[in-house]
Amino acid sequence: MTTTGVGAASAVEVDDSPRAIHSPRSRPDTLFRGLLFCCAALVVVLIAAIMLFLAQRAWPVLRTSGLQFFTTSVWRPGNPGQYGILGDLLGTVTVALVALVVAFPISLATALAINEYVPGVARRVLIMLIDLLAAVPSLVYGLWGVVVFDNLVNGPTIWLTKYADFFPLFRPGPGKVGRSLFVCGLVVAVMVTPIITSVSREVMSQTPREQCEGALALGGTKWGMITDVIMPFARNGIIGAALLGLGRALGETMAVTLILSITGSATSHILFAGGGTVPALIVDWYSQVGPGRGLDALTLAGLTLFALTLGVNVVARMIVSRAGKMA
Repeated sequence: MTTTGVGAASAVEVDDSPRAIHSPRSRPDTLFRGLLFCCAALVVVLIAAIMLFLAQRAWPVLRTSGLQFFTTSVWRPGNPGQYGILGDLLGTVTVALVALVVAFPISLATALAINEYVPGVARRVLIMLIDLLAAVPSLVYGLWGVVVFDNLVNGPTIWLTKYADFFPLFRPGPGKVGRSLFVCGLVVAVMVTPIITSVSREVMSQTPREQCEGALALGGTKWGMITDVIMPFARNGIIGAALLGLGRALGETMAVTLILSITGSATSHILFAGGGTVPALIVDWYSQVGPGRGLDALTLAGLTLFALTLGVNVVARMIVSRAGKMA
């Protein structure tokens, strides 16, 4: 008796399990893979070597000064000398946060405008200008901040001291207005805006257009599509872009050194001259201290800044990578 029709089909067992496909690796592929691995390993080795060198040179000061190095603001090179970077560390964080608060909304609005509102030709021009801003040396930003920008913000700064003094950081303080942490933060904000804008724009552009068009087809507005589709999709990438900008702002040296009236002491009056940052401290004292504890103390300050910046960038990369996998 012959089995036909459905019975014959059911009698045949179908193996639908996935099969692994192994393609033979050619010699050029093997060489290229090895080259990429060596380059990646070299980056890791260089970072580890830098941290090891800094830790070795900074250990004598850390062993003798202990936590006072991070909890005091006294910097008196000598033998034995007193070393503390609390004021400079707080100034570094202050400049970075001011830059992030100013640059983040501008960068986010610019990225949205480029992706969703600006027509084709203007979009390419804006992208080119943003890339151009990222290529300008920090020394040029510093000179612009000293010669032009510092005088321009004197009026708004005085206005803030009169009408926004309910905010503790804007209260009147000693000294004169200008050459302050606030001005440094504004200049650094211009410097980090291209970074945040570029990463945010790239992440937003990965949003599936089918979902955007579906939101509009269901009767949603353009703004509703942005808030309900694009922003939730790109949230992790935007946070990563902000953290990348924060890491860039933490390590800024030349612009801050040229603009800031360095005192090194901790200050809560960010609108008035004074304060300091860790990069500015290193640049200001490097030529004044000779080999010995002074140079070791600067090395420890550099190690602290290196660890802080590295931590911020690692967190940013993790968030951006997560956003890329979701896309």
